[in-house]
Amino acid sequence: MDSGAAIPSAFLTDEAKGVSEDKDSKTEDPTEKKMRDAAEKGNTPMSREVPIFAGALAFYLYLVFFLPSGVTRIGESLRDLFEQPDQWRIDTSTDVVSLFTHLAWEASALLLPAVALIMLFGVAASVLQHMPSFVLERIRPQASRVSLAKGWERLFSANGLVEFGKSLFKIVIVSTIMVFALKSEYFGTLDAMFSDPQVIFVKFAAILKKIMIVILLATFVLAVVDFFWTRHHWYSQLRMTKQEIKDEHKQSQGDPIIKARQRSIARDRARRRMIANVPRATLVITNPTHYAVALRYVREENEAPVVIAKGQDLVALKIRELARENNIPIFEDPPLARSMFAQVSVDSVIPSIFYKAVAELVHRVYAAKAQKRRVR
Repeated sequence: MDSGAAIPSAFLTDEAKGVSEDKDSKTEDPTEKKMRDAAEKGNTPMSREVPIFAGALAFYLYLVFFLPSGVTRIGESLRDLFEQPDQWRIDTSTDVVSLFTHLAWEASALLLPAVALIMLFGVAASVLQHMPSFVLERIRPQASRVSLAKGWERLFSANGLVEFGKSLFKIVIVSTIMVFALKSEYFGTLDAMFSDPQVIFVKFAAILKKIMIVILLATFVLAVVDFFWTRHHWYSQLRMTKQEIKDEHKQSQGDPIIKARQRSIARDRARRRMIANVPRATLVITNPTHYAVALRYVREENEAPVVIAKGQDLVALKIRELARENNIPIFEDPPLARSMFAQVSVDSVIPSIFYKAVAELVHRVYAAKAQKRRVR
């Protein structure tokens, strides 16, 4: 039996099937919301090699600009100490403390610029990748962090293998550099050990510069590769299924069924408010059966008539019933009723194209009211 043959899906466990299907179904690019939510939880693409390269660059700048003067200063101190030991009394504990304090200050002056540069460059490399933020999710206790199974899975995952490859690359490169650098400088280093202290530091500084130049090149290549790999891996981990995109769209835009229900409720409420305004109408124009438009005109309120209610079929019938109950004049004008129903919204003043036709109807209403007052 061929050991490399594919295992039939029938023999896979449900968990293995689920993982495979889940990975295969994540074919869609992550949305802005998905990436924003991940960032809020502390899940951001952060290359570990970029700060390492920044630290190496900072140390190289220290070797070039700060170490020579520091070496000269501490070399003079050591030379005075070895050539004129009688200047330093060590008869009491106070003398010993004074000597060590002096040497400590000299060493601090030598190393402080290196520490400051490395910290500055390391922080800058992290900030440029992603602005720092306080995320409680990162410090929240999680069982997966102490689980042996999860740890084993992370160790042999794609990301774990990449981290192992980077570590192996750095070990091989640094070891190779150290071997070749020290091999070529072996005898020179031995000779420098028996010479002036300043020469010793200058010799070691020159060796360090050679080593750091090659380390810088190696870490730069590794940082560039890791920078893009980290973002690619982060982006791939956030890929979504089509169902996830649909669910997110529902959450952001609302469930279409619920929204349709809400729109229906809003229309019903608007319709009830509109029907309640019909008793305030001055006149009603009908089709006569399919359309009805209720107009209100009061000189003190508006310069032109306002449509306060309109409807079709059953709503039009309700408007006519209320108009009759409240003794509001009803005029049958099918072309005018259809045009106004289509072009004028509720609570809007009628356009100027309807002024003449509506003015005639309003005049008839006011004339009828005036005649009733004369009869009384």
